[in-house]
Amino acid sequence: MESQNRLSRPVRTLGRPFTYISRALIASSYPLRGIYYFLRHPAYYPLFIGRLLPLSIISFLVYAILFAFAFLPQYAFLAIFHGWGAWVNAVVLVLGEGLVIIQGLFEGFFVDECRVDVFDATLLDKGLDSLIAPHRILFLEAPNSIKKLGKPTSSAVYQPWSLIQIVELIVFLPLNLIPYVGTPAFIIITGARLGTFAQYRWFELRGLTKKERKREIRSKMWEYTWFGTVAMLLELVPILSFFFLLTSTTGAALWTAKLEQQARGLPAPGPNPSPISADAQIHPQEHDPDEPPPPYVDNPI
Repeated sequence: MESQNRLSRPVRTLGRPFTYISRALIASSYPLRGIYYFLRHPAYYPLFIGRLLPLSIISFLVYAILFAFAFLPQYAFLAIFHGWGAWVNAVVLVLGEGLVIIQGLFEGFFVDECRVDVFDATLLDKGLDSLIAPHRILFLEAPNSIKKLGKPTSSAVYQPWSLIQIVELIVFLPLNLIPYVGTPAFIIITGARLGTFAQYRWFELRGLTKKERKREIRSKMWEYTWFGTVAMLLELVPILSFFFLLTSTTGAALWTAKLEQQARGLPAPGPNPSPISADAQIHPQEHDPDEPPPPYVDNPI
């Protein structure tokens, strides 16, 4: 028995890094899954076109001004320390500056309601009506999950506006001045902070206290770091940053649906059964009225 325990300890030790890598890969895949899911559901398109497309045009103007007037001076300064690789750091630095401006002006005030709708609609698609129903009016007869969404009956926040997050972006921007490791460090550090808000709406729907939210975040901090890192990279893409905000929200909802179903001990999430299939289950022996009746069998037993 002791020899078996001695053999199993190195195996567990060797397996631990692979476990961490697997958890990181799964969590970081959800922002990308969100893109695929969003594009496959045209019902979500009006949320982007109607609400966020004008903001995307404004964000393009912000980035155009920054690249026109701020990129070359910063590139020239960074070239002193970085040499040929200075352009990568300069690009990320300018994108980070643009992200600070956009988040400060638009994200917290104009985008959050749209992200709540995307998150809730995705949970409805996955059959979690019971999680949403206590917190907003639902029109269950509507043809798709977006149109099912009515007015919230309680606080509806996807990501609370955080001055601390904006300050952290500003404070960590100089990391891009450090050759080679500075830019990845900036993205991972700011992404880790961003990832902790990925399931804030889920915690709200469950009625968790602040202490309970912190405990949940600590238990999945590794996953949130890599989810947030990929989401951060997508947010740095000019023009499409608002689109990727919605797709990352969709990815967070897909992740949430999986965790919620696991917590309930239910099978993999899926849409609610259609009325036709449900009716067929309730009345399995009904016949089409146009068909002939079944043959009569006189069997008293």
